[in-house]
Amino acid sequence: MSVSDLHITWAWVVIFSNAVAGLWALAAHWVAPLRVRALWWFVIGAEVTIFVQVALGVWLLSVQHVHTTEFHVFYGFVALITVAILFAYRSQLRAWLFLLYGLGGLFLMGLGLRAVVVGL
Repeated sequence: MSVSDLHITWAWVVIFSNAVAGLWALAAHWVAPLRVRALWWFVIGAEVTIFVQVALGVWLLSVQHVHTTEFHVFYGFVALITVAILFAYRSQLRAWLFLLYGLGGLFLMGLGLRAVVVGL
């Protein structure tokens, strides 16, 4: 599998993992039994997929000189910044932590979908 194929396939891992993490966190806001430690490990894993995806994209741009649209690159870096913002606000929004990560996960899913669409 080439790096380009891996980047395309991994995009769907990013999209689906952040969708599941977002929905799980939103559900946990209302359903207390869903507030388990595994949720946070899943959220971390879903957010790590973004870093892997951006690293693959940077490799494709810088080493293999693959060209794509500017918005495709933009959405990738906005996703990284979004993860940083979610992490930065976790203390201030402790009372709404599940909503923060639920909506944040769905926002990251949307960024992934937009990146796929504009990268075609």
